[in-house]
Amino acid sequence: MIASIYKIRREHWKALGLKDLYSIHKAVYSLFPRKENSQRDFLFADKGGNFHERIILIVSKTPPIKPEFGEIETKEIPDSFLQWNKYGFEVTINPVKRDNATGKLLAIRGKQQLLEWFIGKAPSFGFTVEPDCLQINSAGVVQFEKNGVVCTYNSATFIGKLTVSDRSKFIESFEMGIGRAKGFGFGLMQLIPLQEQTL
Repeated sequence: MIASIYKIRREHWKALGLKDLYSIHKAVYSLFPRKENSQRDFLFADKGGNFHERIILIVSKTPPIKPEFGEIETKEIPDSFLQWNKYGFEVTINPVKRDNATGKLLAIRGKQQLLEWFIGKAPSFGFTVEPDCLQINSAGVVQFEKNGVVCTYNSATFIGKLTVSDRSKFIESFEMGIGRAKGFGFGLMQLIPLQEQTL
């Protein structure tokens, strides 16, 4: 896997049409020209920035091409990076659940409901979380227009500590992302290995 930092300076925002999540989606997708019958093999997270620059994190199976606008830095992620037992993490996810009666996806809102949902979902991603350390950094909705249609996604950013419970699932979660709407900047797990305390 490859980690990349895509930096877009303010003078390039207009050329790329950066104004919402969909325009960022298009800018990132332009770095990975689609091959016939191939599926997306990358994730991204918009980290925002300041007046001068915007930063986007990318994790991919193949290296991105050199962008027409902006700069990109890449480095290989060593296999050992995913062999720790504990990590600090941050992830922006699209929190929804399917209604058993109607089959429709329902947005999960409210701090307590979001925390309980994430704690309950974590084992399916190959890890458990420490409830006392779990925080919601931001929550709300993001909207953008795509082909004349307004798209709305529920969004929540979780920060905390996790313990790996199923290594293969955990690695898959890191490589493939977690939750829905991964093509629009959701699901990339940003990880920091944590040294386990010794008695």
